[in-house]
Amino acid sequence: MFKRYYFLISLVFCSFAYAGAQKEEQLSSNVQTSMQRSINDGQSPRLVFASPAEGEVWLAAMSARLAKRIPDEFIRRTLLTAIHYEASRAGLDPQLVLGLVHVESGFNRYALSVVGARGLMQVMPFWQRSIGSGTHNLFDMNTNLRYGCTILRHYLDIENGDYFRALGRYNGSLGRAEYPNLVYGAWKNYYAYADSGTKLAEK
Repeated sequence: MFKRYYFLISLVFCSFAYAGAQKEEQLSSNVQTSMQRSINDGQSPRLVFASPAEGEVWLAAMSARLAKRIPDEFIRRTLLTAIHYEASRAGLDPQLVLGLVHVESGFNRYALSVVGARGLMQVMPFWQRSIGSGTHNLFDMNTNLRYGCTILRHYLDIENGDYFRALGRYNGSLGRAEYPNLVYGAWKNYYAYADSGTKLAEK
């Protein structure tokens, strides 16, 4: 399936992203409570490294890779800090999440798909009902990343750590190779980092 992605840094207009969509499912009470707790954690984003110096090296490296997509340095560094924090707190590889955002929205925080998925990580609105609140703005950078990373963590748990199948669930294309391989390709080609430990087998 051919996908087109639009990148706009705009405070006014939404663009459309032709992405897949998560499937609504019945969550067990324990899973729902855990995901709700994650969504409602009000901690502010920060880099999660052993030392500030290590964090700055990572931030500088990733910022340089995003410079053409996001010209404003402050916006780049703010976004990267949020991605690193939300991915780390969910137990995900931040570089993998960068690859997912690259594929899903092209780093356009106002992306809107034809099926209604919203924002950087193309989160479906039904998640607000099941694990969050209708007052949450899925076009808000931090909110969208919080939802997206929580959802991907949930799918990874369901699939016993299988990133290929978890990504398929995330995109609503479980069992098909195209989407997981697109994310893997973006991660490998644009955002691979020496300290990254996550492995995703190509299929």
